[in-house]
Amino acid sequence: MRKLPAALTVLAMAALGTVVPVSAAHAAGPCDNAFENATPTYMYAYSSADCAGFLGKARGNDSNWGDSGGSFQGGDTNKATSILNKGTDVVQFFNGTGTGWTGGNTCLSRNEGFASDLSDNDFSSGVSANDSISSHRWVLGGACDAWAR
Repeated sequence: MRKLPAALTVLAMAALGTVVPVSAAHAAGPCDNAFENATPTYMYAYSSADCAGFLGKARGNDSNWGDSGGSFQGGDTNKATSILNKGTDVVQFFNGTGTGWTGGNTCLSRNEGFASDLSDNDFSSGVSANDSISSHRWVLGGACDAWAR
């Protein structure tokens, strides 16, 4: 009688072993390669899905991606479709500008690594995060209302 429960346990563990790693990790792809090659302590933004169409990278805050200051400038505002974080803290992205850090927000942690397609994500205000990022800052995770995935 002990063989049946043991066999069922082995089968259940084998089934979990094939399901858990696939769902818990990113499938290897372009953003995985971009993350591996990214400079530590920086966040990156891309104009296309799958970390393609490099817009820029930043180590510090940038309160207006559409002005002529900061890492992101001019035409970079409202163009990000994928983002990557190889920093040590959380990056909080906004659909507003200015040092008041207004508008909806979404965050990306180093543990998440990247969001390969922001069309699947919304800011805390409910606005789509795709092609809507106008500023960013580095924060602790407790400052975040929404998370990019």
